[in-house]
Order: sequence, then structure tokens, then C-alpha cells
Amino acid sequence: MTDSIMSKAATMEIPINSNGDTGTLAEDDSLEQDLQQVMVSGPNLNETSIVSGGYGGTAEGIISTATIKGPNMHHSSSSSSMAAEQTTRGVAVEKIETVKKWGLNTYKCTKQMISERFGRGSRTVDLELEAQIEVLRDTKRKYETVLRLARALTNHFYNMVQTQHSLGDTFAELSQKSPELRDEFGYNAETQKLLCKNGETLLGAINFFVSSINTLVNKTMEDTLMTIKMYENARLEFDAYRSDLEELSMGPRDAVAMARIDAAQQQYQVHKEKYERLRSDVIIKLKFLEENKVKVMHKQLLLFHNAISAYFAGNQQQLEQTLKQFNIKLKPPGADKPSWLEDQ
Repeated sequence: MTDSIMSKAATMEIPINSNGDTGTLAEDDSLEQDLQQVMVSGPNLNETSIVSGGYGGTAEGIISTATIKGPNMHHSSSSSSMAAEQTTRGVAVEKIETVKKWGLNTYKCTKQMISERFGRGSRTVDLELEAQIEVLRDTKRKYETVLRLARALTNHFYNMVQTQHSLGDTFAELSQKSPELRDEFGYNAETQKLLCKNGETLLGAINFFVSSINTLVNKTMEDTLMTIKMYENARLEFDAYRSDLEELSMGPRDAVAMARIDAAQQQYQVHKEKYERLRSDVIIKLKFLEENKVKVMHKQLLLFHNAISAYFAGNQQQLEQTLKQFNIKLKPPGADKPSWLEDQ
């Protein structure tokens, strides 16, 4: 149909009158109608027509596919689209509200922090609890020093044991190749092997000591300090909303102001409960941490003292008994021993 229209339009003659205007033709109206029909009869996403007959056929030959669709197909598609749009819109609104609350909370806490730093704002202080927190932080720093030095001792002692092992092997080899010094080299080889064996036993005790101190410092104490950090943040939020409520309470008492005061009172109560809950958690964790620290360190310090004393006294039996007392098991002599750094 389009080819017929375009060929028809191409072969038409358009007369020009004396004024330069196009003349009116009888076919102009029909051509315009044909072009409009071509544009209208393009593909429609919602409806497709089946046309019987050629160009210029009557409307009786057009069968709309809308008549053969299911009665609820268009309605269900529209409902699904609207539901998806409403869901997307709800998620977007929720995200906007979350960002808005976060921004407002951050602003209030920053304002409170600056006020405290410059001495213009008041803060909630628990002197006894803050003293305990400061003691914990100082204890952690000192225990980290003990851990660092114990690791250095383990590393140096491991190197010494490896050197004794190599020296013993060299003495044993020379005793075989030097008949005139066989006994002397043999005595020294046995001594170095005995020292190496006792050194490996002591290394097992020191490694156990280092592992226990590492767990206490970097897990148990760190977990308590994380709770303390949450408590300090909750304290800052509580003071921020408390200051906001006090500021609003000193203002006018009209309807709008009263609504804002009620909202501020609700937020104040929420953050107060959060602050008190975390404060209680910190107190409980500090108590259990102190008990656990005393128990662990009592055992580990006793182990460290007995093992070091037995080793330097040359008491192999007492050294082995110390490891049995604390249930420390060493690898069998033939097993490959990784370096101390690999154990960490």
C-alpha cells in the first residue's frame, strides 16, 4: 500500500498559478488522507490489525486483534506495572528517609562533639566507669608490650635452637672423620643435641604462652573495647538529643513548637535507653574481662616461670613435667617443624 501511494505521489503534477501559489487539486485531499492512513497504520504495541483486501479497502475488512485477546490480559498487565512502580517508589522513599535520618543524626552528634571540645556543651560523665575504661586501655598497651617482647624472645630462641641443632650435626660428622678427636667431638655433639631437645621443649611452652597472651589482648580485650566504642558513641548521641530537647524546651510554646518538642522527647527517650543498655553491657564485660585476665595470666605466668627455670637449671625431667602439667603437646621428633613466623 505504501509503494502504491509513493508512486502515485511521484507521478502527480502540481500546477502553479500566476501568484506562485500551488493550485488546488482534486486529488490533494485523497493524497493527504492516504499519507495519514500510512502513519496511523504503523505498528501499535497495544493493538495489531489484520487487513483483508488491497489498498483503499473498506473498514469491513479490518479485524482488530483486540477482539480476540483475553478479557483480563490488559488489566492484569496494567496492575502488575502499577504494583512494580509502587514497590520501586516505596524503596526509594525508604532510602531517602534513611539518608535523611542519618544526616540529621550526624549533624547533631558533630555539633555536640564540637561543643564539648570547645567547652560550650555539657556531657554525661560516669567517673567510675570511665576510670575503669582508662585502666583497661593502659593494661592493653602494657600487655601488647609483653606480647611483642615474648615474640622477640621466641624468635631469637628458635634461631639459637636451630644453630645448636646444626652445630650438633657438625660435631657428629667430625667425630667420624677425625679419629684422634672422636671422643671430644662426640661429647660436644651429644651435649648440643640434648640442649636442642630441651630448647624445643621450652619453645613449646613459650609458644603456648605467646598464643594465650595474643588471644587475651587481641580478642578478649579488643571485644570489650569494641563494646566501649559503641557505648561512647551512644553517649554522644544521647547528649546530642538531650541538648536538642533542652534547647527546644527553652523556646516558644506554640503548636508547632510543641510538636517538635514531643518528637525530640521521643528521640531523647530512645537514645537514653540505648545509652543505658550499652553502659550496662560495658560494666558486665569489664567485670568478666578482669576475672578472665587474672585466671589466664595466673596460669601463663606460672608456666613461663617453671619452664624457664627448669631449662636453665638443666632439669629436663622438670621441664617435661611442666608441659604435661599444662597439657602442652609437642610434635614428634621426626615431624617437620615450621618456623615461629609460620606458626603465627
